[in-house]
Amino acid sequence: MLRHPASYRDPSGFIFKKDGVFLRQINPSYFEEYEVIKKACIYNELWNKGWLIRHEEIENTEKRIIIQPDQLDFVTYPYEWSFTAYKHAAQLTLRLQLFLLEKGFSLKDGSAFNITFHKGKALFIDTLSIERYRENEPWKALKQFNEHFFAPLILAQQYGSFYLKTLQSRIDGFPLKEASKLLSWKSKLSPTVYSHIHFLGKKESNNTGELIEDSKYKGLSKSAQIKMLKSLELHIAQMFLKENTEWSAYYKQTNYQNASFEIKKKFVSLWTQEIVAQKVIDVGGNDGTFGKEALKHANQVIIGDIDQSAIDNCYTDCLKNKETALTSIVTDLLQPAAAIGFNNKERDSFIDRVKSYSPDLIMALALIHHITLSGNVPFEMSAAFFKSLSPYLLIEFPDREDSWVQFILDSKRDARHLFNDYNLDQFEKCYAPYFTVIKKEQIPNTHRTLFLMKRHEG
Repeated sequence: MLRHPASYRDPSGFIFKKDGVFLRQINPSYFEEYEVIKKACIYNELWNKGWLIRHEEIENTEKRIIIQPDQLDFVTYPYEWSFTAYKHAAQLTLRLQLFLLEKGFSLKDGSAFNITFHKGKALFIDTLSIERYRENEPWKALKQFNEHFFAPLILAQQYGSFYLKTLQSRIDGFPLKEASKLLSWKSKLSPTVYSHIHFLGKKESNNTGELIEDSKYKGLSKSAQIKMLKSLELHIAQMFLKENTEWSAYYKQTNYQNASFEIKKKFVSLWTQEIVAQKVIDVGGNDGTFGKEALKHANQVIIGDIDQSAIDNCYTDCLKNKETALTSIVTDLLQPAAAIGFNNKERDSFIDRVKSYSPDLIMALALIHHITLSGNVPFEMSAAFFKSLSPYLLIEFPDREDSWVQFILDSKRDARHLFNDYNLDQFEKCYAPYFTVIKKEQIPNTHRTLFLMKRHEG
């Protein structure tokens, strides 16, 4: 039995994998807490709310308890969430803490990595993060919550969505002292921002989650904590991102005629059905328009895009329509999330998670010109990359005459001639050693061609 490399911080237990199934071991040090929580029906209540990952107890001995949680096909990390998704993850953490306080329990940590998105909604996945509440003890996870959630959110709101990627380079959260320095003096006029960023920033310790040794936080009653957390949750609920990005209105600006747009959607739906693709990843999915066409026949679709606003629109639209089989993440295919943490194994890279997910189909629509012309990636390299991910590839190639291609080429100016090999014939020639073309359709009234390819095995 080998514990998962991400599961080492909590002595209460750890995650491990057996026969392809993820299990969680509970150590004797947590037995008493676990039995009290179970007897109080806390797990059942949280399951009914859809807030906590479900589990089944499969072993209970003097040495260990083993539970089997619901299996997750694809785990997303905080630095891949859109602004609204990040907000919802923060709100779930606070609502969970408020619920637990009312029941006489508390969360012992406030890590954003305790949340992932499953069936369209935020889900708390650290079953052992619950402990009994101790009278007049302040929430010891408050500082960590602010480092993982509140600081990245408020900095993103003020200065841009790249602050939402904080945990990718600072796995223990954004230092509150630094956040305090970055925020304007006007932010101190907000009681919530002052107490959770500026005040705690002054008392910052190197130990995440350490109790703040200050009279303001000693002997804090349960009712006072509840009032404080409700105020913080309300503040986060009212936050929004003032950011319009280049591709957030892409489909409104595209050179597609309506009829051509519908034909492209038809091909995506039909070809997904013909190859019986059940798991699909659209790696340049914008707001999910074409991923939703694939979803008509697939069981699950993951939409990835570099554009924060487009992915946020996709996420909120899925919530509105109660779409549970589509997951949206912010990712840059030219710089996807790397493996991070201890031994670079605590959090898997985006590429490794994609490969573990084993998609049946990768969709790369309106993407190859960005990879090739903006990213300078040769056709051979992108072909090898796509082959490594999935047996099928649905890819769109815009010719040199396409307006978006012309725009990128014009930006090259004196170096434009270096990209003379960007053409349909060269594309097909370079992809031929890696894929067999199954379908090829020129989209009417456009300079774009759709391909459905199957990789060569071996």
